[in-house]
Amino acid sequence: MTTADLEAIANRMVEGGRGILAADESSGTANKRLTSVNVDPTEDNRRDYREMLFRTPDLGKYISGTILYDETLRQNAADGTPFTKLLADQDIMPGIKVDTGAMVLAGSPNEKITEGLDGLRDRLNEYVEMGAKFTKWRAVITIGDGIPSGYCIKANAHALARYARLVQEAGMVPIVEPEVLMDGSHSIETCQEVTENTLHTVFNALVGQGVALEGMILKPNMVISAMDCSTQASVEQVAEWTVQTLKRRVPAAVPGIAFLSGGQSELLASQHLNAMNQLGDLPWTLSFSYGRALQHSALHTWAGSSDQVTAGQSKLAHRSHMNFAAAVGKYSADLEAA
Repeated sequence: MTTADLEAIANRMVEGGRGILAADESSGTANKRLTSVNVDPTEDNRRDYREMLFRTPDLGKYISGTILYDETLRQNAADGTPFTKLLADQDIMPGIKVDTGAMVLAGSPNEKITEGLDGLRDRLNEYVEMGAKFTKWRAVITIGDGIPSGYCIKANAHALARYARLVQEAGMVPIVEPEVLMDGSHSIETCQEVTENTLHTVFNALVGQGVALEGMILKPNMVISAMDCSTQASVEQVAEWTVQTLKRRVPAAVPGIAFLSGGQSELLASQHLNAMNQLGDLPWTLSFSYGRALQHSALHTWAGSSDQVTAGQSKLAHRSHMNFAAAVGKYSADLEAA
């Protein structure tokens, strides 16, 4: 696959306001989500929940791709229809999370390194055969006492770059996700400093590994106050500081930036994205790749009840529509209420 082919897929992932549904929770994480709404954490219930999401009417109007977990990519709906077909029938591209999780970084017990490079080439070739068009790898950067270290940022950037090059070699688009966590009490100023340093290091590594920037999607955190910070930045400040940071550190060759929601509420995630797109004069498309900020209301409405499938789907459709509007700068309180 050529760079032009990869670029076409990457552009399709963020075109016209559509975004990416992050449904790549591991079986363990998915079980925790089910337990939180008093649903037994079984494979059948994981399947039923995912089927509820993927059968949402008109979801493809707002969602261009869905990140899946290995189990989910292989699953069928209750009637035997492969999940990949359910998505394709809505013009939604299937993607796959390929990292194997964040582990303790050797020599720095308070920091994490994402693993999964061993055997990745073979796994990627299998995923291509199964219809995946893109992949995701998440690096975790924690702000705390004396961290993040340069060692942690460089190690994760190197892994992200190796992953991205292997993915492009296999003919898929890599989503590169360096997440500076919202956990803690740090200020928005500290978040901006760490995010700038992280993005600078990541793109140096990507270029050094020969990754075609035109054929990738960046999935970063927003520049935002930590959850426990005594001073919470306004929506306008988050938008301005995030765009400023991205303009400083993300090359214009990257087709799109699909934000993660982190620990934001559903409403704030939409409001922040909308405010950024209203600033205008952006060299890349700003879209969304949300997990909880798309699924939370749908999960709690469905709560394992077959009688609540339609209601749960309505919640997902609404949040997808709101973020679609935010991705083109047309989200509003009136639209939310409607």
